[in-house]
Amino acid sequence: MAVRITAMTCGWLDADLAGFLKGETGRIKVPVPCWLIDHPRGRVLFDTGLHPQLQSDPRGRLGALADAFIPDYQPGEEVRSRLESLGVDPREIRYLVISHLHFDHVGGNAQIPNAQLVIQRREWDAGRDADLIRRNAYNRADYDLGHDLLTIDGEHDLFGDRTVVCIPSWGHTAGHQSLRVRLDSREVVLTSDACYLRRTLDEKKLPPFAHSREAMLEVLERFRAMEAAGARLLFGHEPAQWKNVRQAPQVIA
Repeated sequence: MAVRITAMTCGWLDADLAGFLKGETGRIKVPVPCWLIDHPRGRVLFDTGLHPQLQSDPRGRLGALADAFIPDYQPGEEVRSRLESLGVDPREIRYLVISHLHFDHVGGNAQIPNAQLVIQRREWDAGRDADLIRRNAYNRADYDLGHDLLTIDGEHDLFGDRTVVCIPSWGHTAGHQSLRVRLDSREVVLTSDACYLRRTLDEKKLPPFAHSREAMLEVLERFRAMEAAGARLLFGHEPAQWKNVRQAPQVIA
């Protein structure tokens, strides 16, 4: 069986564009992606989207963040429901790879109870540091749930065959990571929030918040080189690109 990627929309967020591109005006509505990777030796989930509580009580879950991010998130869009609609039992996911610990990337972790959680060590450490928890608006109830934990340092080849590789892309947060997937047709890079939008890459226009702007800019240069070499970059929250990404139950070719 070839390696396959299935894209899933696990809600949308409406926010000020300035939160994604510093200095811009107006609003933007962005998708919250999750990604299922089928490999002959097991299934991988990259990020888990929003917590189900955001469907009924965003402020109760997010607090003040609910003023900045307005969810459009309906029953049936949770990561568990998306997987079940594909005939995938969430309990059978082998690896849960987390890009970083922001609420729109770990909100569904509890719905994937048996997977090994794979995260960069520096991100996991940040998620247990009181100062960085406050600075990043992390919520330990999203991610500190007792999963079997694999903390990694830098690049990590999940199956040992170079088809599904965690790649460090910190800067957005202390230990952000992206995922490189090698398909039969080409290489795909799931950037997550290391690169929010196409304009982030093209204009090197960063959000107002970054753990390290210098590190984010270095990562963008690496992404540019990957794209120039033929990789397809799938950005973290690009609504224009999302319209053209094959959605579940279709797979990305």
